[in-house]
Amino acid sequence: MAGHSQFKNIMHRKGGQDAKRARAFAKISREITVAAKQGLPDPAHNPRLRAALVAARLANMTKDVVDRAIKKAQGVGSGEDYAEVRYEGRGPGGVAIIVEALTDNRNRTASDLRSMFGKAGGAMGETVAFQFDRVGALRFAAGVADADTMLEAAIEAGAQDVSSTADGHEVLTAPEDLNTVRDALEARFGEPQTARLEWKPNLTVELEEEAAASVLKFIDQLDDHDDVQQVYANFEVSDAVMAKLSG
Repeated sequence: MAGHSQFKNIMHRKGGQDAKRARAFAKISREITVAAKQGLPDPAHNPRLRAALVAARLANMTKDVVDRAIKKAQGVGSGEDYAEVRYEGRGPGGVAIIVEALTDNRNRTASDLRSMFGKAGGAMGETVAFQFDRVGALRFAAGVADADTMLEAAIEAGAQDVSSTADGHEVLTAPEDLNTVRDALEARFGEPQTARLEWKPNLTVELEEEAAASVLKFIDQLDDHDDVQQVYANFEVSDAVMAKLSG
């Protein structure tokens, strides 16, 4: 196992803040509803729901909002029925993009995203999943352990890779080992900030400033769509370029 990983969450977040907060709440609520509907409404026996409730707590969602999302799964209130859909394509500069969505209208979501890809100079529909690996990903705050302690614990738990930085610890697992590794590490370090299946690029391209600005803008636009839950892309941006873009 390597002591570090180049895998990064590609999501590029904007500041801003009531609208962003409302969108985040809506997306987490939708994930809670789907997780509760697919499994037991008890998070102790439903790992996906458990992870969604952790996200809700980190986002400071109120108990009433969480309870309403769970009740939707039990047929109380809205009759919305969400489907999980994955879209693939090429963004600006040919960057491979995977979009995961939860939607109650597949035609609307597909039409919206196809239009967004086209306007950004890309194209939705090309298969790009072969440029990614499906992995389990757990993230812990930096303060729960030092890098050596987290690495040792992750190895013992059966993880594949660990990356520790000043921002926190990222632990990668085989998809089928996610829940087992999460349980072992949670018993020692407390709840992870995230614990879910993700797409990890197995080949990345490094972007210069102009291309990076276009791709990051496009990912922001995708992320702003109500139906989009996660966006993954196979690019990297150097710290120097990111500093220019952030400035």
